[in-house]
Amino acid sequence: MKIVMTGSTGFVGSRLVDRLHADGHHILALVRNADQARVRFPATTYPQVTIVPYHPTQSGEWQTIVDGCDGVVNLAGEPIADRWTPLKRQAILDSRALGTRRLVEAIEQATHSPKVLVNASAVGYYGFSETETFGENSPVGRDFLAQVCQEWEAAAQSLTHEPCRVVILRIGIVLGNGGAIERMRIPFELFGGGPIGTGQQWFSWIHRDDLVRLICMALTESEFTGVFNATAPNPVRMSELCQSLGEVLSRPSWLPVPSFALELLLGEAAQVVLEGQRVLPQRILETSFQFQYPTLKPALQEFLSSQS
Repeated sequence: MKIVMTGSTGFVGSRLVDRLHADGHHILALVRNADQARVRFPATTYPQVTIVPYHPTQSGEWQTIVDGCDGVVNLAGEPIADRWTPLKRQAILDSRALGTRRLVEAIEQATHSPKVLVNASAVGYYGFSETETFGENSPVGRDFLAQVCQEWEAAAQSLTHEPCRVVILRIGIVLGNGGAIERMRIPFELFGGGPIGTGQQWFSWIHRDDLVRLICMALTESEFTGVFNATAPNPVRMSELCQSLGEVLSRPSWLPVPSFALELLLGEAAQVVLEGQRVLPQRILETSFQFQYPTLKPALQEFLSSQS
């Protein structure tokens, strides 16, 4: 297939490019930093990857590359793990909602439209709760991240080009070598790890390899259409995550990290870790997709045991 991708140099996107390239597909990688992308995907090693510079929130010549492609994967978005100044909030929203609208615009202008748009969203759509369980039909939350996800999804769902199937993946915390767990791992390595905040907040997660497999399936299988929770079927509370992390790293999990410490460091962005939501992949479980890592400890062992 010929696939247009955004977010190709990110934590999930780079792994997806590796998988698609290994399977013989041609990837047109829309990137803001072409030099960085060429370092990550050198032409000698990735002959089927074409680097295309673009500005995600602006219309331009880059939009013509969508014409004639088989699918579009949209993973781009401003990182949220930082202080949310007014400018940062706007960048978080625009990079997702406005960036998606520019992609939809390109699809609708294409003479030969792609067959599918696989668009990222996040479990932040549901807001935060320690008591509720969220499926794909649960209502949207009321906080900032829920608003971002709602506008992000609305931009993708505005696509009216009938031949193009739209798949929206509400992604949980992605586990893999690097990413969110890498920051949590450091205090454990120094024998100072432990639960963050109350420890009772829910942690809805997915292994990066399962997410990549899911995106690949969504690109090709017609049973994937509409919204899916891209999370493993067994979410855990933060205390269980930290206990499992300590066991895999052969380190104690005894020193709680107080909420105020994270709030001082990250401001409002700390709520992503200090609060959570119990999200279940109800629609995915009704498809033919099989999770390779349905439970937490084997998922952590896959990428941490060899490094401990």
